[in-house]
Amino acid sequence: MPSPYNLGVDSGGGGFFPFGGDPEELLGALREFAEKQAETVQDAQREQFATLTLNTAVELTAAALSRIQADGPSDAQALALRDAMRVLFPEAVALVSAARQGFMRQ
Repeated sequence: MPSPYNLGVDSGGGGFFPFGGDPEELLGALREFAEKQAETVQDAQREQFATLTLNTAVELTAAALSRIQADGPSDAQALALRDAMRVLFPEAVALVSAARQGFMRQ
């Protein structure tokens, strides 16, 4: 008994293809579509990674600075904040650099 899925238009290749046209062309079009979809997903993932990394850099820096207890006159407070930034800044720059690389790959 013939399969009900083989009832279709003659594909010109000696057999029947249910969707009409050349099955190789359809397969190629489907493959191209899948590749484009995969690229789109990768681009979206890179953008999401970059955005999350930037947000993390900002949040970590703000959280660390908010925990500093700078007492005394304004000069002493400024010195304490500068000392903290001397430690925090390189870490924030590393996160921002990673995020930038994520954006640049797009």
